[in-house]
Amino acid sequence: MEQQNTNNPILVERYRGTVLESFHRGTVCLVDADNKVLFSVGDIHQVCFPRSALKLFQILPLLESKGVEKFGFTTEEIAIMCGSHNGEKEHQRVVNSILSKIGVDKSKLHCGAQYPTLNEDRNELIKQDKAPEDIHNNCSGKHAGFLAYCVLHGLDLDSYMQPNHPLQVTIKKITAEMHEYPEEQIQTAMDGCSAPIFSLPVYNQAIGYKNITNPEKFGAKRAESCHKVIEAVTSYPFMIGGHKRYCTEMMHLCGSRIFGKTGADGIYSIGFIQEKMGCTIKIDDGLMGPQYAVAQELIEKSHIFGKEKLAPLYNYIESPITNWNKFTTGVQKVNETALEGFPKLGNA
Repeated sequence: MEQQNTNNPILVERYRGTVLESFHRGTVCLVDADNKVLFSVGDIHQVCFPRSALKLFQILPLLESKGVEKFGFTTEEIAIMCGSHNGEKEHQRVVNSILSKIGVDKSKLHCGAQYPTLNEDRNELIKQDKAPEDIHNNCSGKHAGFLAYCVLHGLDLDSYMQPNHPLQVTIKKITAEMHEYPEEQIQTAMDGCSAPIFSLPVYNQAIGYKNITNPEKFGAKRAESCHKVIEAVTSYPFMIGGHKRYCTEMMHLCGSRIFGKTGADGIYSIGFIQEKMGCTIKIDDGLMGPQYAVAQELIEKSHIFGKEKLAPLYNYIESPITNWNKFTTGVQKVNETALEGFPKLGNA
């Protein structure tokens, strides 16, 4: 069993009044085009799962097989294959469109029935006395992409989530290549959506996101596919998350230069497009939310965009904590001291 470093610094703090009530430790790694570490805090070699941050790589077999051209997938449809969406009506529409193009019924999705993320959408299902379905699952776009690959290659549709399925074998190989990590050292487990997920050091996860921005060394086919991924997630950020989601809000403002993807259990990975750099954040306790605070603080420190442009996202860096009476009881904020020294990448 992997032993995690308990000496990672505190990255996000939660105060009740003026007393530090709880905190979240973690690690951050930024690499340049040559895999040199430009900034790090904590143990960047600790091994963890990228979770949904891996989706930008899990789609590559389909893109490299010319699945987009074969089925006529739109850029919006490519985006939702990379997304962890809320299960809103627009998300269901796009996933259904993918399934229609490949001639597969939504019953073939095996990501698991899940209520939509937002209360209003969840309540609407309950009011209609309807049960959640797999298409509401935040990973249904990825699974629709998996099915598309299987249809394209004539592979079994019912076992596409099994680690020994040809699709998953291909994804693991591409994961090792893109993260520059030996495939034999990767541990395979089951993700929340039942698909295989692969363990990687935080350092190599940062390399992976750098390589999406700088994929030419992997050949023309891989480079073209990576460029399509970046175009999709930055052109249609709503398909990556949806309303009230950091990925969507951040790329809506910053997508011309920055893309990012969350993963469960405290992962956030960022690609700096023009700089050809990658960054990964891991919050040790796995709580979802603190990684967005750290990500936004790093984006501010990069000086790629000015504070005025980034103002709508500042609440991720520091936000009040309220109780049921809506009284402010404290604040959650980034520990800026821990992140001092992050390089200035722009001139804003």
